[in-house]
Amino acid sequence: MKKWKQNLVAAIILFTICQYSFGQKTNAINGIISDGKTPIEFVDVVLKPVTDTTKTSAYTVTDSSGKFILENITPAEYILKFRLIGFKSFTQKLKYTGNSISLGNIILKEDANLLNTVVVNSQKKQIQKTAEGFVFNAVSNISQSGGTAIDMLKNIPTVAVDADDAISLRGKTPLILINGKNSAITNMNQIPASSIESIEIITSPTAKYDANAESGIINIKLKKNNLNGINGAAVLGAGFGAKGRMNSSIILNHKTDKWNVGLAYDNRFAGRTKSIKGERTNYFIDDEHFINQNRHDERTEGLQNLKFNVDFSPNEKNTFSFEALGNMESQDNDETLKTDVFNSSNQFYSSNKRHSLELERSKAAEFGFNYDRKFSDERKSLNASITTSYNFHRENTNIDTDNYDENNAIIGDTFWQRTHNYEKENISNAILNYAFPISEKSIIETGYKGTFRFFNSDFQSADRINNEYVIDPLVSTIFDFNEQINAVYGLWNSYSGSKENPKWKYNLGIRAEQVSNSGKTQNNSDNFSNNYLKFFPSGSIQLNLQSDEFLKFGYSKRINRPDLDDLNPFIDITDALNPHGGNPYLKPEIIHIVELNYNKEWDKYSLSGNAFYRNANNTIRQYGTLQDNGVILLQPQNIGNTITYGLESIFSFKPFSFYDANISVTAFEQKINAGNLAQTEDVVKSAFSWYGKMINNFVPWKGGKLQVIGNYNSAVATPQGKRIPIYNVDMGFQQKLGNGNARLGLVVTDMFNTLESGYKNNTLLFRNNRTSKSDTRALMVTFAYTFKSDFKEKLLENQFSTE
Repeated sequence: MKKWKQNLVAAIILFTICQYSFGQKTNAINGIISDGKTPIEFVDVVLKPVTDTTKTSAYTVTDSSGKFILENITPAEYILKFRLIGFKSFTQKLKYTGNSISLGNIILKEDANLLNTVVVNSQKKQIQKTAEGFVFNAVSNISQSGGTAIDMLKNIPTVAVDADDAISLRGKTPLILINGKNSAITNMNQIPASSIESIEIITSPTAKYDANAESGIINIKLKKNNLNGINGAAVLGAGFGAKGRMNSSIILNHKTDKWNVGLAYDNRFAGRTKSIKGERTNYFIDDEHFINQNRHDERTEGLQNLKFNVDFSPNEKNTFSFEALGNMESQDNDETLKTDVFNSSNQFYSSNKRHSLELERSKAAEFGFNYDRKFSDERKSLNASITTSYNFHRENTNIDTDNYDENNAIIGDTFWQRTHNYEKENISNAILNYAFPISEKSIIETGYKGTFRFFNSDFQSADRINNEYVIDPLVSTIFDFNEQINAVYGLWNSYSGSKENPKWKYNLGIRAEQVSNSGKTQNNSDNFSNNYLKFFPSGSIQLNLQSDEFLKFGYSKRINRPDLDDLNPFIDITDALNPHGGNPYLKPEIIHIVELNYNKEWDKYSLSGNAFYRNANNTIRQYGTLQDNGVILLQPQNIGNTITYGLESIFSFKPFSFYDANISVTAFEQKINAGNLAQTEDVVKSAFSWYGKMINNFVPWKGGKLQVIGNYNSAVATPQGKRIPIYNVDMGFQQKLGNGNARLGLVVTDMFNTLESGYKNNTLLFRNNRTSKSDTRALMVTFAYTFKSDFKEKLLENQFSTE
């Protein structure tokens, strides 16, 4: 009994000691934060020494009950700061002697001005005007949930995308960057729309940007969350066009005062169909005079992306970032092509059916390291980055061809072929940018960019002879391409008048690019090399008529270098009567550009208008040549000189609280001088083209959003004819559920099933028409959910940038 009592007393004493030990935090500062009524979660609690406020001694965030504890503090004088978006920051100076301090209940007051600003910005964020163009908030485009970057670009003002996914700005192909860098991921269908945060359209690039941007730059910025604490979002979608399709994504993020770690995964799987119809007349060939072709494709595609990022900020002036992106894509295309040929008397000549099964597999990876340095003078900055990306693409195709007589009966044996195209590409970038003031009103920006590209293509075609595949050396080749571009630039920016309301703004820049590239084939028949140094000046002057109105005039010299597809001599024979390939002897285009820009903003309206003029030498265009056997070989050529001039406008308005819209129109005239071609009689000399789109946003009731987008692209001139006009309407609807951390969406693309592409050519030797129609009309249902975020709208709508 005595022993039992002794044990009980010992247990009580031990329990008391443990309770005291765990209840007391040595070297700790604690407290509770509220708005006066309820606790506030995710408040930044930052402790900095008075002697050096650039350093952080301790950091934490409040929990769901508003509590915080800072532990292991060294005795000293400190500044304690509490901050959270939507509340006024609270700062307290304290002296810590080594004994625990309890601050009790701290009340943060709402910042009404900031909250109002956030609301206004979220409404206007869909299109945000910049000095060089505009930024489009990708997630505000709810009509493309479950799509890819191509689908997103189709609905961005001033950007034209045809039904074959060719992207253009002002009638020419732009330079496309990912997170501001050149990337081996060049197929925009490899990027899910759900992974995109914003798309920047730069139509007036300065000397800071690559000169290889005749019509402008499209910079695709991938999502990266900056909210404090642990945050996450998940999206699941499913639907159907001609076949079923589905997509899903998940985003996880954890941010503290010094660290920000994020992980994201996206996927997209779909079945697709396409039908192509072609007609051709060869005027001076009697046997193969009339050719009719009908093609049908059944395609299954899959796409998966994995993204990881980590940022480390040891203090307020230095940030180190690492990012990795992995991508896998697959496409299985089952294609049937029926060709009927008639002679000049419209009598049957020949017929065949070509069936091919094409299996494509792509793997891409991208790694980037970035360093940012801030200074006490905000006009001064330093940024350095190194990135490298890899793309491995394998395409295997089995082809069988049967010949038919005029009664549609098979004649002869089946002809078997097998091809493969294996590609490997690596692109690396080394970038250094430095800006510093030289006077109160002038800043110098300078920097270096090195781009290093390595590409290898292995194409092989084999015919089945006596049950064995024999390689055809005439159409099989290995192509190697290497390129180095070393560029330096200097840019002077200045203004006159006050800093808050400058009357004039100026910039003057020069960029020098040293280019060295070479290409060679296995048989050395198409080897080439280029080595040149070119200078690209740019300048602009801006007159601010009022605080919300300005005029801007600018000039720049740019270059359009042939891309890999243009240079690769590989000839694609999927369609034996219409093969296409590259031209390794292309020269770069040199372009001089003049622009005049006007911008005006009202309370509920805004207008941006641009007049532009381009003069391009050695213009690169696709050109078809009729061969003696009736085949038309399509290759890019330096056809001559092209002058383009036109107007571009963006008009945004919000006449009602429940409705806002954006209208954009681009119209231009082209004058073509094809003096480099041997035969110029049948080349189009001039052409007028225009395209426009209208984005309508409705708020029918609380928590609901409806978006309707209409697109129209007029006929576009080609050297030998024109592309047919294309038009479509997309619709998206989204409804908040519960307390707003979940949403249900409905998307219908190409509602009226009108989207198709094609061209009509008419020359002295031949006439041909071609139309292509995919299953562009589709319906998708999506569900999105966010968790552990005080500002849940961030992940669903990207309303806020960094704190």
